[in-house]
Amino acid sequence: MDQVRSLMVLSENWTLRPELSISDVVDLAVAAEKVGVDGIMLSDHIVLGPSANADGEPENVRDYAAPGNQDPATPWPSPLVLLSAIAARTTTLRLVFGAIIAPLRHPLNTAKDLGTLDLLSKGRLIVIPTVSWHEEEFRALGVDFSKRGAILDEQLEIWKLAWSQDPVTFKGEHYAFDDVFVEPKAYRPTGPTLWFGGSSVHPALIRRMVEFGSGLNPFGAPTDSELAQLSSALVQAGRSMEEIEMVGGIRGRFNSAHDLADLDAAMDDSIEQLRQGYRTMCFKPSMFTDSVSEVPEICRRVTVGLNERLARLR
Repeated sequence: MDQVRSLMVLSENWTLRPELSISDVVDLAVAAEKVGVDGIMLSDHIVLGPSANADGEPENVRDYAAPGNQDPATPWPSPLVLLSAIAARTTTLRLVFGAIIAPLRHPLNTAKDLGTLDLLSKGRLIVIPTVSWHEEEFRALGVDFSKRGAILDEQLEIWKLAWSQDPVTFKGEHYAFDDVFVEPKAYRPTGPTLWFGGSSVHPALIRRMVEFGSGLNPFGAPTDSELAQLSSALVQAGRSMEEIEMVGGIRGRFNSAHDLADLDAAMDDSIEQLRQGYRTMCFKPSMFTDSVSEVPEICRRVTVGLNERLARLR
C-alpha cells in the first residue's frame, strides 16, 4: 500500500529542551515509535568555529539550522552514541544518521562504528554521508577542506569493501592499507542503507547515488531537470528511480521571531512533494510546539495528516 513514512528530526530541538539532556532525546524517540513514526534523524558536527553563524542566525530559533546560520555554541551531542542508545530501546524505528561529516573521520573507523550500530539495531541504520560546509571544522581536525569531495569518494569505496569482504586492501590518494579485517560485519552484507542529499542535485551527488545510494534527501527542492538527470544516470547503470526512496519534509512558516508554526499549514505545503513522489517526510517537532509533552501528539498528527493528504491525491 502506498503510504507516507514520517521521519522525526531530533537534532536542533533546543526550544523544546533548553537545558541540555541526553536521555530526553532517547525518550522522544521511544515515544515517537509508539505513535507510529517510522524513523528519527540525528545530524552531526564535531566542532563549530566562530564563523558558523556568518550569515546570521535564523530569525526564529525554531527554524532549521542551515549552513552559515548556526550559533557556534550550539550543543551537538554525538549522533553515534545517541543512536546506539535509541537502538537499544526501540525495535522498529529506523535510525537515520543524517548527515555524517564523513571526511572528518578515518573510513575504517567509521565502517566499524556504523557496521556495529547496524548490527545492534538489526539493520535499521540509514547513513547520509556529506562533505558539509564549515571550513573551520575541517581545519580544526586537520582535514583539507578543498579535498573533502575526493576524500568522501574514497571513503565510500572503502566502506563498501569493509562491509562485504575480508581481508580488505585499498590503494588511493588519501588512504592506503593492505589485508585488514574489519569485524564484526554490519547486519546486512551490503552494510547500512546509504542516502545522499545536498543543496542541489549536482554531478558528484548523481555519481554517488548511482553507485551507492538508495535514497535522496535534498536540502531544498530539486528541479524536474535535476531529477531527470538523476533518473537518466540510474537507467544507464541498469537502475531506476523506483529503487530510490524520495525523502522530503514539512517546514513551518513563522509569522514572527516568537511564533510557533502552524502544523496543518505546513502539511498542506507538502502536498506538491507528495504529488512528485516523495513518500518519506521529515519534520522537526519544535517548529510546532514548545512543550516536550506535546511531541507525541505532533507525531501522531503528522503520521495521520500526511497520509490523509496523500489519499486526496489518488
